Amino acid sequence: MSPIFRRKAATAPQDRLVTLVRKPGCHLCDDAQVVIEKVCGDLGVSWEQKDITEDKELHDKYWEQIPVVLVDGRQHTFWRVNEDRLRKALTE
Repeated sequence: MSPIFRRKAATAPQDRLVTLVRKPGCHLCDDAQVVIEKVCGDLGVSWEQKDITEDKELHDKYWEQIPVVLVDGRQHTFWRVNEDRLRKALTE
């Protein structure tokens, strides 16, 4: 079968990683964390948080978009996290 017709193999939710890029004292970051904890807890997905005040590269890249959510290292969203959209991204 030609590679053009092959679908990318789905990744099981348990094999995914969600990263919350945040900063201290950010109420939107706190709101995002609540959604991430719920969705990742429901699906068994690992998640981590990174503080932009401790990482110059993240600071330079995402300062104006905090909070930023990455799924498997790729930007998924910023500012507000939609529970349904995150759930869909992790299960498709």
